[in-house]
Amino acid sequence: MGEDPGYFPRGESVLRRVHGARIVGFVYGQRALLMQATNPLAFTGLVANSDGLDAPFKRLTRTAKTMERVYFGTREEADCITARVRRAHSRVAGQIDAPAGPHPAGAKYRADDPQFLLWILATLADSAQVTYETFVRRLGETERERFWRDFRLVGQLFGLGASEMPGDYGDFRDYYEAKLAGDELFVTEDARELGRKVAFEVPVSLVRRGPLAAVNLAVLGLLPERVRDLYGLEWGAAHQTAFRAMATSLRAGGLVIPARLRRGPCAADYDLVARLEAARLAA
Repeated sequence: MGEDPGYFPRGESVLRRVHGARIVGFVYGQRALLMQATNPLAFTGLVANSDGLDAPFKRLTRTAKTMERVYFGTREEADCITARVRRAHSRVAGQIDAPAGPHPAGAKYRADDPQFLLWILATLADSAQVTYETFVRRLGETERERFWRDFRLVGQLFGLGASEMPGDYGDFRDYYEAKLAGDELFVTEDARELGRKVAFEVPVSLVRRGPLAAVNLAVLGLLPERVRDLYGLEWGAAHQTAFRAMATSLRAGGLVIPARLRRGPCAADYDLVARLEAARLAA
């Protein structure tokens, strides 16, 4: 019996190709969390019910490693871990204590609500695509369709029905852009605090502090302008110029940097960030 190639086989899956780029693994999760928290119910359900506000990188690490096992692991591994996440989601429910944008005090949330799950899925897919297309290369139209088809499978693994997700890439973009342009986005004070931590306070070792400014710039530059405004994050012409220069440099560097440095899982890096955050909190 042959080796289990997983749900996203090497050489076939566009999702695996995108997430195999280490630059995607380094920054897409931070960007996705910032996007997710613009939905107050999503923020309360996924962050306020955990240690996400006090230790956001612990939560990011846990989520990022879970997703890497789904993207790169065997089908058995993916089935096991997504079943565990679905069970955890089934136990998360409640209501918000104070009004938040269009949501009144007492508005209820459930972590397994299909609308909730779709927003989380969409922010992950969009963040990965935007990061890849900015720093690696633009996906072709056929690749984009295959990429969203792969993410529909991710959605099904986490409990979404096929009819509960946009059917093709064009529909996905329509859904996502309508969300960004709508009146549902709202950033609470807790979410704004988390945004500042995620955008500017990544725990790194001394030898990695040099590139930290570039990582911060990457996360901020990848956010839509409206979302930066909601968080009150500064962005001007100098930031934009530096961001474009960085993107150009990384795309050019991809032609000469060895594949072993450009590609591969980031689990070890995630673990290091979580350990450094824990040490910072214990100090």
